[in-house]
Amino acid sequence: MNTFTLFLLALGLSMDAFAVSVSNSMCHKDLPRRTALVTSLMFGLFQGMMPVIGYVAGRAFADAVSALDHWIAFVLLGYIGGKMLVDAVREWNSEEDSCPAAVTMGVILTQAVATSIDALAVGVSLAALDIRITTAASFIACVTFLCCVAGHAIGAKFGKILGSWAQIFGGVILVGIGSKILIEHLFS
Repeated sequence: MNTFTLFLLALGLSMDAFAVSVSNSMCHKDLPRRTALVTSLMFGLFQGMMPVIGYVAGRAFADAVSALDHWIAFVLLGYIGGKMLVDAVREWNSEEDSCPAAVTMGVILTQAVATSIDALAVGVSLAALDIRITTAASFIACVTFLCCVAGHAIGAKFGKILGSWAQIFGGVILVGIGSKILIEHLFS
């Protein structure tokens, strides 16, 4: 996986966390910068840890699935990206308020776990493709952190629509990467 593809993967994975960061800052216009920074750090940390966990689990079964690695990556990334697209559309059509009452450490941890579950499945895909996980996980963590900092910075200025567009953008990227992996393996 080249650096540009890794960047797109990291960007796609970070869009859920970005959308939550935008939402937190939009809902709590007086959100302290320290809270925004802690949230961004936690999101980056979890987005970096989850692929490592998935990678370790995936490596345990790598020999058994090596002939199907490109299909596994395609299905997992397609599913995750498709789910992001569906969730974004549902959010647009929802009338309910998705703002947490307060941004506490418990809320931050819950959001960090919830937005990084997809990175666990990506870690399995990376194991099947025999990618260097330390580089990938560090890159994913850093991109997520930076996206979340940006999300907090612009969250209060832009409406709810930005969060949905971020999820759509991330979903399209993940589906695209999964398709690229499948096509490269089928035609190589």
